[in-house]
Amino acid sequence: MKAVRTTEQIPGREMARSVQESFDVFHGWLVPTEAQRVSGASHRASVKNALEARLNVQNFFETGSFSHGTGVRNYSDIDVLVSLGGTKPSSSYTALTNVKSALEARFPLTTIEIRRPAVVVKFAGGYETWEVIPGFNTGRQSGSHLVYEIPGPASGDPYIESAPKAHLAYVNECNETPTQGKAKRLARFIKAWKYYRNVPISSFYLEMRCAQHVRGLESYIDVWDVCLLLEKLRDHSLADMNDPAGVVSRIKPCSSTANHTDALSKVTTAATRARNALEAHRAGRTDDAFYYLNLLFAGRFPSR
Repeated sequence: MKAVRTTEQIPGREMARSVQESFDVFHGWLVPTEAQRVSGASHRASVKNALEARLNVQNFFETGSFSHGTGVRNYSDIDVLVSLGGTKPSSSYTALTNVKSALEARFPLTTIEIRRPAVVVKFAGGYETWEVIPGFNTGRQSGSHLVYEIPGPASGDPYIESAPKAHLAYVNECNETPTQGKAKRLARFIKAWKYYRNVPISSFYLEMRCAQHVRGLESYIDVWDVCLLLEKLRDHSLADMNDPAGVVSRIKPCSSTANHTDALSKVTTAATRARNALEAHRAGRTDDAFYYLNLLFAGRFPSR
C-alpha cells in the first residue's frame, strides 16, 4: 500500500520543535543575506566595465543560483554570462583566457582564476565570488530566449549550448505549480547538502532535477521530497538528463568520470540517510529523524 504523505507526529508526544519546523528554520538559514545581495550589486558595474574596456560585449546579465532564487548563504557565487561579439575562438580556453585578462587589468590585486566554464573573481579574499562565463550567441532562440555557446565543464571540452533565461523561466514555471514556491526550496536543500558534503556535482543539474521533480507533485513535504529526490538521483545512477525545458542537449551531472564516481557514492549514502530520517519521522521516532537529518546535512541541520 502506498504511504500517505503527512507532517503529523504520533499523538501524545511532546516536542521542542518538529521536523517540519526545523526545515523551516533551516531554509531561513540558507537564504543569502541582504548584505550579500547589496555587496554583489556593488561590483556589477565595475565587472561589466572591465569587460567592456577590452572585449566586444554584446550583453551582460546575471544567471545561476542568485538570479534563480536558489542560492545558498555563504556558498553560492554570483554568476554572470557575458555575451561576446566577433569571431568565436576555436578553443573555449582562449575565450576564458581573454575574459581573465580583461578582468585582471581592472582588478590587479584580486585573485582571478579559470574554473570551467567560468572565470572566477574572488573579491574580499573570496567572501564575494563572481563567476563570469563567456558566451557566444548561436542565433537560435527558445521562444524569446537566446541560446549561447559556453565553455564545456572539463578541460579540453568543446563549447556546449546554454540557455540561462529559458532555464530560469522553466524553474519559475515549476515553482508556480500547486506546490507554490517549493521547487526553489527543494533546490536550496539539495544544494546545501552538495556544499556541506563536498559533492562534485553540477548545481545546475541539481536545480533542473529538483524543478522537474516538483513539477509533477500535487503536494510537497520537505522530509518526504528531499528523500525522494535523492533516491531518484541514486536510482538513475546520476545519469545525464534530457533538458526538461527542451532547449539544449543532455545535461551532465559531473565534469569527469572520477567526479561522477565520488558523487554517486555520496548520493547513495545521502539517500539512505534521508530514507532513515523519513521512516523515523513516519513512525514518530523524532529523535532518530533528527539524528539522520543531521548526518545528511553534515551537522548543520537545526536541533530540536
